[in-house]
Amino acid sequence: MKCPYCAYSDTEVIETRDSEDLSVTRRRRSCPKCEKRFTTYERLETVPLTVIKKDDRRETFDREKLRRGIWRASGKTTIKAEDVERIVNEVERELIAGDTTEVTSKRIGELVARRLKKIDKIAYIRFASVFRRFVDIEDFEKEVKKLL
Repeated sequence: MKCPYCAYSDTEVIETRDSEDLSVTRRRRSCPKCEKRFTTYERLETVPLTVIKKDDRRETFDREKLRRGIWRASGKTTIKAEDVERIVNEVERELIAGDTTEVTSKRIGELVARRLKKIDKIAYIRFASVFRRFVDIEDFEKEVKKLL
């Protein structure tokens, strides 16, 4: 790593810390030539995920869009911000670990629904009603009966 101050190419790592979810590594560095210190952040570069929509359109996976969808479903429930963030991180990690860089929106919905079902049944039903496109009250009723 080159020193950002003097461009010396042989800097030393003083301290290394990983983020909680291990997605970022923070390194505190020192330059032996100019003796200045600086911090670098390392993140694994991944191939972007492509989401295949129900109408066969393709779009880039968007963490923020997923987060908004979960927040909409979980409004006025017991779900906390940490829960939503954990679900987004878990789903993204599972998708990245998969065999392909293309994933269906249905698969993403299933991963989120499974996690919501464990945390809060109301948020799960709200999410499922949009994700599964409940057409009438009977669809809604069937899903509620599965929970009971």
